[in-house]
Amino acid sequence: MSGIPHPVRVALAQINNSFSGQNYLPYSAGVLQAWVQGRAPDPARYRFLPPLYKRVPVRDAVRDLMDADVVGFSAYVWNVAISLEIARRLKAVRPEVLIVFGGPQIPDHSQPFLEAHRGVVDVVVHGEGERSFLALLEAFPGRDWSDIPGLAWLDADGVMVRTPAAPRLRDLSELPSPFLTGVFDSLIDDNPAETWIGLWETNRGCPFRCTYCDWGSATAAKVVQFELDRLKAEAEWFGERRIQFIFCCDANFGILKRDVELAHHVADVKKRLGFPHALSVQNTKNATERAYETQKILSDAGLSKGVALSMQSLDPTALANIKRDNISLDTFVELQKRFTEDGVETFSDLILGLPGETFDSFADGIGALIATGQHNRIQFNNLTILPNAEMAAPDYRRQFGLVTVENRIVNIHGARVEIEDDVDEVQEMVVGTASMPPEDWARTRAFSWMTALLHFDKLVQIPFVLAHHLAGAPYRALIDAFMEAQAGEHPLIASIRDFFLDEARAIQAGGVEFHYSERHLGIHWPADEYVFLDLVERGRLDDFYREAGGLIARAAPGLDPTVLDDGLRINAAMIKRPFLRDEAVLDLGSDVLGFWRAARRNRPCPLDRAPVRVIVDRHTEHWDDLATWCREVVWWGNKKGAYLYGAEADTPHLARLAGHW
Repeated sequence: MSGIPHPVRVALAQINNSFSGQNYLPYSAGVLQAWVQGRAPDPARYRFLPPLYKRVPVRDAVRDLMDADVVGFSAYVWNVAISLEIARRLKAVRPEVLIVFGGPQIPDHSQPFLEAHRGVVDVVVHGEGERSFLALLEAFPGRDWSDIPGLAWLDADGVMVRTPAAPRLRDLSELPSPFLTGVFDSLIDDNPAETWIGLWETNRGCPFRCTYCDWGSATAAKVVQFELDRLKAEAEWFGERRIQFIFCCDANFGILKRDVELAHHVADVKKRLGFPHALSVQNTKNATERAYETQKILSDAGLSKGVALSMQSLDPTALANIKRDNISLDTFVELQKRFTEDGVETFSDLILGLPGETFDSFADGIGALIATGQHNRIQFNNLTILPNAEMAAPDYRRQFGLVTVENRIVNIHGARVEIEDDVDEVQEMVVGTASMPPEDWARTRAFSWMTALLHFDKLVQIPFVLAHHLAGAPYRALIDAFMEAQAGEHPLIASIRDFFLDEARAIQAGGVEFHYSERHLGIHWPADEYVFLDLVERGRLDDFYREAGGLIARAAPGLDPTVLDDGLRINAAMIKRPFLRDEAVLDLGSDVLGFWRAARRNRPCPLDRAPVRVIVDRHTEHWDDLATWCREVVWWGNKKGAYLYGAEADTPHLARLAGHW
């Protein structure tokens, strides 16, 4: 150790994307620093430089890391390219610096990665990195790593050396908390203009082995937990530090009995301290009652912006192929119904292009999911391949005929940020399979956007619900009618369908997932939301509703035309638009509004055929410019589906009508 005349200068980089001026606290880097400072034989031997936590010009990052003796990079799909470029340039000017890479993006079979980045990446860490990283520091500046588990590197002859895997940490009390030990204090104090997002880990591990995910394989299934008292203290820290948003990193929040108590505690912290504003968790898969209880606690406390129900597919073949058939769909359906009846907002996840899924099975699944009561939002996620997921294996790819394309990563509602001296991050996306050939994938992607526009952006949700419950029209059939619109008879809707197909094919050609619009805030929009914006901006909503009525009537021939007309009129009047301030007054032939509301809560009732006057409140909420409406309605309303004005029946008017008729 005498070769270093100064404390070993250690820098950690966990580069995350920024969201609306908010940045993540670099949790993984913080855990490593807390471990070294708490477990090293001589902690004074190490001096940690400020962590690199967000994207900056590469040259600025190199400048900030120039004094480091050891630099550790936490790599994932959203930061691996820029991390490697920073490491490459740093190594060019300081070849003696030790570059260490770890994180989920390091392939389990790491030889190709090491060979591709020879002379840049000195060593990679597989699995949990706390003990291995400290051992590397203790060995520095020496390069004898043969006794350190969980490492791989190329020797002087270019031959890969890999040490045995490190055992997992089974007692997480060994890990010092980066929050409670003050690791982040100077970072927060030195950056007072930043708004921080907290990353929070209450347990480690996942008992499920979904083939598209690297979580279960990376953690060897068993779930281990942090002590409850520590977690309660960390929740207090978030509140005292005024952290607005916390993202829980657990794979299955609610899998442990104590998670109910923990949810209560976070709710109490918010009540006492005003923070955090939101806690985002990923539900446990097969514990219906605890998932319901924890999410209800968070929702009642205003900590949840919507309960995520991640079904991924409703097709038994696809679920078996991704090893998710041990997760009961009945759990999700039961949760969906209970939350809907309680008025708790939910959104469901489906993954497009899973092996074994077909266009028909996916479209049928959408219809079935809406029929269970999911009227708020389905998130249609494109399938991407992670390097350590089972799906990445060559045999798996061949078995299911996966067709992939590499495209640039952009964030939903993300700006086209042109950081000087930046590096694009890319992902490998599945755009076709043996069961869903590329043309079917494009059709499925377009069908998903059409579903979102019509039902979840709320453009025709009211007449859809009427057609389904009163005329027995399947939701899929209603969406099919719009997908099959003919240009001669329904030119606007046919053009929307064609736009969706063009967007899907552009993705298959390597384009990004979202549609960039300079006119609409200069951000990337889901294709359905872009169409919504365009219809409003160009004043085409009335044309849209004229065409929509004919398509719905065709798909639901048993629906009373006057009821359909009432449904279209009230839906059109309730769509939030800019530049409106005056209430709308509609005289309807039946209480379609009350019927829709009851059906949305899974409590359908007979349609009241008595005439009713409805007052649509366009005064309480109003937007006097297009940009504000784009942001506050279409963007911020995404998860909640908050696209409709409030409306109420004019009860005194009903009484007068009753006397008249």
